[in-house]
Amino acid sequence: MREYKSLSHTRWDCKYHVVFIPKRRQKLIYGAIRKHLGATFHELAKRKGIVIEEGHLKRDHVHMCTSVPPKYAVANVVGYLKGKSAISIARKFRGRQRNFNGESFWARGHFVSTVGLDEEIVLEYIRNQEKEDEHRDQLRLGV
Repeated sequence: MREYKSLSHTRWDCKYHVVFIPKRRQKLIYGAIRKHLGATFHELAKRKGIVIEEGHLKRDHVHMCTSVPPKYAVANVVGYLKGKSAISIARKFRGRQRNFNGESFWARGHFVSTVGLDEEIVLEYIRNQEKEDEHRDQLRLGV
């Protein structure tokens, strides 16, 4: 049986599969930036009462399954995560402390899909992203 969450006058279970990319799909998400982004996304989500059910940071895109309270629009949540994380990256890795709005890291737009009854399938897809990368790399190298 589903576990529903509650607000003062609402019972809800709103989960979304979200994907977004760095500008020009550059392969920027690796090493220290990858670790920093994982922690940053979870901290930002916690501030708004959002739960990242499953997530995976690829070199050139981000997959997340998020549980978003119905009081927030999904587009606003994604904009918040992208904006604040870009500012955090600029401060920590690019030496910018002030007057920076983070416009140079993430591309405009995102993909979002409601998870609904296919939650297990979506979670499995996000979990297996790493395995798909390894398989693709092996095919390229001819191993």
